[in-house]
Amino acid sequence: MHPTLLGILGLALLGALHAQDNIPVQPDFQQNEVLGRWYCVGLASNSPWFKEKRHLLTMCTTTISPSTDGNLEVSSTYPKGDECVTRKSLYMRTEQPGRFSYTSSHWGSKHDIRVVDTNYNEYALVATQINKSTSSSTMVLLYSRTKKVSPERLERFTQLSKELGLTDEEISILPETGEKLEGQG
Repeated sequence: MHPTLLGILGLALLGALHAQDNIPVQPDFQQNEVLGRWYCVGLASNSPWFKEKRHLLTMCTTTISPSTDGNLEVSSTYPKGDECVTRKSLYMRTEQPGRFSYTSSHWGSKHDIRVVDTNYNEYALVATQINKSTSSSTMVLLYSRTKKVSPERLERFTQLSKELGLTDEEISILPETGEKLEGQG
């Protein structure tokens, strides 16, 4: 491989790792407090998948349960066509409370997941750095215990997404099932 290309790739990887290190984690994170049902009301991402499917996305329900070994079982149910699909993931704890890892065998990606901010009974902001062998992307999720969130929480979600390098076009407030995303379709 050409030395200049190697240098550019190295700098890009270093930049991605540096950005990842700047993502904060909820101080004094209490894992048992995030258990239960959440609604995913906001999603921001710079992944090609998100850009392609953004207009189809609606709010989903996510249930977080403890696994027998102290990790988190995360089950998300969302509409797809005329049916509901459930995707299950096992979030592995790391040495840092509030930070988890997940490897998708389906997509061949590694996920560094951080609970950035939560008050446990109203909202949770989660940032994920996704790395594949050929690319990396950032995703920010706004979870809520109810289908409606305050304007202040929506603003904080947008602010965090922009702090992590996402643009307005990469930030969505998800409509409830059966509604269309504003400005789409």
